[in-house]
Amino acid sequence: MNKTLFLSALLASTLFANTISVTGTVVSDDKKYIGARYMGYVKEVYVNIGDKVKREDTLFKMDSAEFDILKEQVNLGLEQAEILTDVYRSKLDEIRRNRALLLRHKNNSTFNFDDMNENLSITAEHTEAMLKAMKAIVKSAAQKAKEVSLISHYLKVKAPSDGIIVQKNLHVGDMVMPGFPVMVLVDLDHLEIEAQISEADLLKVNEGDLVHFEIPSIHYKGHGKIKSVVPSANPMTHTFTIRITFDRNFKKIYPGMYTKVTIEYDPSTISNTIEE
Repeated sequence: MNKTLFLSALLASTLFANTISVTGTVVSDDKKYIGARYMGYVKEVYVNIGDKVKREDTLFKMDSAEFDILKEQVNLGLEQAEILTDVYRSKLDEIRRNRALLLRHKNNSTFNFDDMNENLSITAEHTEAMLKAMKAIVKSAAQKAKEVSLISHYLKVKAPSDGIIVQKNLHVGDMVMPGFPVMVLVDLDHLEIEAQISEADLLKVNEGDLVHFEIPSIHYKGHGKIKSVVPSANPMTHTFTIRITFDRNFKKIYPGMYTKVTIEYDPSTISNTIEE
């Protein structure tokens, strides 16, 4: 019996000596910072912190008054260009009909055929040039109308993916500037654990190593794998960051949760590394 207890104690001490215990935090590997593409005032806000959203859900809407005026001006310019194009097209058709009529009366001595034909040719060339110019204006105005319509579409800011809103820095009436995030969306389907290991333990961990972890607040235990060891030490604490992947098979796991991580290692691997 004493021998059995001794062996058990020896085995337990060996296992304890071959593990590293660190603390970590659950983080999201897919965090999106959401902002507006254009400057404007917030008209409506449809979500709050903690709300779960689906992809393409509208998060907030910007005031469209100025864009509506711009859109109306662009559409009016396109309409006027199209009307003028039709006018020059009709005028060119009329000139062609007059030339055809003139050719039928070419031998009539009551008018000078050459002079009239030359005048019609000059008028036709001028009209064709104007028609070509108006077609170019119509094309440009149509492109501008398309761009304005696209801007109007972006006035409704939508969720780029499923997730939960963890930060919101805007209210109705606020001015939103392009390039400044006003919301943070976290994807709960891609969670990881981030932990710090000391510089002295760096040789004991490798990418792909299996780890055990515990989330005390929800009494959850699981296992994962070291995804990466970030090769940049904190100069103040001399620690390195490790990222651990795991399967989220429990819906109550959220970013920010405290975790206890246990990493097993093989001492012989460290000895061989040092000897080499």
